[in-house]
Amino acid sequence: ERQMDSGYYERYMLSKDRPLPESVHTKQNPFLDSYIMEFLDLPDTFHENDFRRALVREMREFILELGKDFTFIGEEYPIQIGEEDYRIDLLFFHRSLQCLVAMELKTGKFKPEYVSKMDFYLEGLDRQIKKLDENPSVGLVLCASKNDEVVEYAMSRTLSPMMVSRYQLQLPDKDVLRRKLKNLTLSMGRAGI
Repeated sequence: ERQMDSGYYERYMLSKDRPLPESVHTKQNPFLDSYIMEFLDLPDTFHENDFRRALVREMREFILELGKDFTFIGEEYPIQIGEEDYRIDLLFFHRSLQCLVAMELKTGKFKPEYVSKMDFYLEGLDRQIKKLDENPSVGLVLCASKNDEVVEYAMSRTLSPMMVSRYQLQLPDKDVLRRKLKNLTLSMGRAGI
């Protein structure tokens, strides 16, 4: 019922045109361009720690929003590199992709430096945590907002499999989602796709 209320199908269809990086081989991209997290019940202003704690507290709802193949491994997942300790906000395993998924949570808009930080975490996971039979780790930077052009520039030279998505704390207007989906369908029809 929640997925219907949040326009999950429409958001999924609108996200399908955003391919995963080539290093992750799958028929369907399991990541959305935006995630709806009205169930977190956060105040208007909050810190990243509050965001992370709310997601962990509401993990069942969060996994329903992410998709059924996500398995939660831990929060503030520790990784040691060069005798220094680092912490990944949230770490998951994706059963279909057969890979670790590192998630960085940001309460503001996307900044290009988030890409290099995620590259660093993914390299650490692949060298230290990933099992031999697993695919390379994937990163998901979850921001309050993003500019697609800035994201494209920031990620244009990275080789790491990474996505940048935004989150919303209120349910979307389903009529707006339907209009966007209709426009996408029409433009794909004109392009012969």
